[in-house]
Amino acid sequence: MTEAAELPPAPEQARDVFGDRFADAVRYAELLAETGVQRGLIGPREVPRLWERHLLNCAVLSEVVPEGVTVCDVGSGAGLPGIPLALVREDLKITLLEPLLRRTNFLTEVVELLGLDHVTVVRGRAEEVMGKIPPVHVVTARAVAPLDRLATWGIPLLRPYGEMLALKGDAAEEELKSAAAALTKLGAVETSILHVGEGIVDPQSTVVRVEVGESPGGVRFAAKRAKAARAGRVRRRR
Repeated sequence: MTEAAELPPAPEQARDVFGDRFADAVRYAELLAETGVQRGLIGPREVPRLWERHLLNCAVLSEVVPEGVTVCDVGSGAGLPGIPLALVREDLKITLLEPLLRRTNFLTEVVELLGLDHVTVVRGRAEEVMGKIPPVHVVTARAVAPLDRLATWGIPLLRPYGEMLALKGDAAEEELKSAAAALTKLGAVETSILHVGEGIVDPQSTVVRVEVGESPGGVRFAAKRAKAARAGRVRRRR
């Protein structure tokens, strides 16, 4: 039996969530179950629960993303949550940021195949692209790192008064409490835990929201961004 044969049919909720992009969501699920498994981007045991645990779990993040904003999906991996979010929200401009070549190759193939013109794939680490890509309104992440470490990568990529939305599990409240001091140093002004996907996923997806003030990442990162931006202007003039 092939891995693709283990992929269950899309649940009825998926038709409602993805709407006109439902067929593309099905194709993405098939790619994850086939190519994603073959390239080691997703474990074979995840195939039977791709829809509930991965695609729908990520797509419902759209409930808390503002309209018409720019988004950077940090450590995008196989495209979660960035690609489900892109399928649901064509009003967003999304950057899939991922350091590993085999993953960015997969992401590029998916974006081209599904015609996601509002999505850009960038290879690199968050700390490497600071100042090289425009700051964004929203940073997203899922299963990348503990919240305090994730914040050091994601928050400096934000515009002033932007927000980081991290999909987390049952330990979200504990993680948020442990990361409180680090988040404050990085310029966070408000944090909250949200539950999204009522009636679509069970249990609902848990999202940690970290809102920043006028200096995302704090003074040190503001100086680093300015230095990188100046260096970029010099290179372009040459």
